[in-house]
Amino acid sequence: MARPPQTPETRAVRLLKVGEQVRHMLSELLLRQAVHDEVLSARTVSVTEVRMAPDLRVATVFVKPLLGTDEEAVLKAMRTHTAYFQKEIAGRLKLKYAAKIRFQADESFDEAGRIAALLDDPRVKRDLGAADPEA
Repeated sequence: MARPPQTPETRAVRLLKVGEQVRHMLSELLLRQAVHDEVLSARTVSVTEVRMAPDLRVATVFVKPLLGTDEEAVLKAMRTHTAYFQKEIAGRLKLKYAAKIRFQADESFDEAGRIAALLDDPRVKRDLGAADPEA
């Protein structure tokens, strides 16, 4: 039976689904402490997002240690064990090609904090209040 033609929308949905599966698998491996590393077992690491390349061959994984402490040490430990993570995910996902994993620090929390600080600025509050006469 022939596959239905893929549209950009169905391709995007597939990328999101596979990315979420990879995120869940990595989170489970970290939670179970399957990787025997002092840095990773001493810290709680969140896998916040996984972005898959359109051909599903590269997975960019965004990680953040709890409270943002020792981020560089955690990234170094994750990158050291990349081969293990790739092997585990390839065995569980059953895709045609095993995705190459790249770990990056998640800066979205820092950016959200910066935006919140800007919105709390009295000058910004004044300007926002002047635009809304009911406030």
